[in-house]
Amino acid sequence: MPSALPIADPAPADGLLPATAAEGADTRAFGVYLHVPFCRVRCGYCDFNTYTADELRGVSRTDFASHALAEIDLARGVLADLPARPASTVFFGGGTPTMLPASDLARMLDAVRRTWGLAADAEVTTEANPDTVDAAYLRELRAAGFTRVSFGMQSAAPHVLATLERTHDPERVPLVVAWARDAGLDVSLDLIYGTPGESIDDWRASLEHVIAQRPDHVSAYALIVEPGTKLARQIRRHEVETPDDELQADMYELAERMLGDAGYGWYEVSNWAAGVEHRSRHNLSYWTGQDWWGVGPGAHSHVGGVRWWNVKHPAAYADRVLAGASPAAGRETLDDATRGVERVLLESRLADGLAIDAIPAAGRATIAELIADGLIEGAAALRGRIVLTLAGRLLADAVVRRLTA
Repeated sequence: MPSALPIADPAPADGLLPATAAEGADTRAFGVYLHVPFCRVRCGYCDFNTYTADELRGVSRTDFASHALAEIDLARGVLADLPARPASTVFFGGGTPTMLPASDLARMLDAVRRTWGLAADAEVTTEANPDTVDAAYLRELRAAGFTRVSFGMQSAAPHVLATLERTHDPERVPLVVAWARDAGLDVSLDLIYGTPGESIDDWRASLEHVIAQRPDHVSAYALIVEPGTKLARQIRRHEVETPDDELQADMYELAERMLGDAGYGWYEVSNWAAGVEHRSRHNLSYWTGQDWWGVGPGAHSHVGGVRWWNVKHPAAYADRVLAGASPAAGRETLDDATRGVERVLLESRLADGLAIDAIPAAGRATIAELIADGLIEGAAALRGRIVLTLAGRLLADAVVRRLTA
């Protein structure tokens, strides 16, 4: 959840949506995202909407679940005129959701279940830091209906974790993975590559460590230096090096090779799964333009081409939801042109690809050039799909610019 919120239209106090949001709703999946904005420490690279204990200004983590339930109650009314759809995915992100007691996460999930119902095969995920859970905590999550946990491993190299200001011991990762497995949860491990001071050998060791745990899913994201972060200031003061783009590209290629050899298939530029059934269906709903309600401070939502985002600070959020008002800070209704560009931007990142007929006519004229440049697969294009090659994945943004020019 990026720290800067967009500038757009005011959001109505009652949160009600235009009638157009209901159009085609029965053809779209519905999911729920719950943003738990608490962290033990603020990592220097992080630009998400998170707060440590001394930044909460009069609100308490112990009250958060009740505040989230108040927003879910508001959402019940806002969506009452749309077709009834059970939540097919629920995702607890942050921050660190597992800084809350497992019983609080269970309360919030139960509120989603009571309000919309859960699909029979619903995917229910929480993010977690390896040092915030134990075996009993994970068993409690599974008993509450969670199906999946995503651990923020980031690296197996202690000096890389220190640069990122991550607090866990990398040796704890095998323990939490085993505990999650014993509890009956699917496991994802999240990595960051390209940290200042990280060598290709450090990255190879992290990948080896991940593969040894046999998770169901792996995410690997290139470190991005976000403006306003501590890391950005350190780089500006020449205290640490700027991430090396060429080294990051080498690291990505190594990840693709090692994960592929270990049986993981890429399905989105930064995500690999041990089989189609282990892909993150919640994240796929973002990339394919489905509907979701985002609960919590700074959370973003999208329903039927209407996108909105909540006020950021937990105190301001609590004031609004406890008064029965929408916590939305602003919203926008996407026109057809914007939705078309966003579809190209997101679906082109998927291994399943993007339908060529979704690309503007001017963009279609570049397809032959993109094939010749080795950025998209020629055979897939003949089948009517845009699918990135490995080189295309490294230059995905440039491909999108050419397709939407």
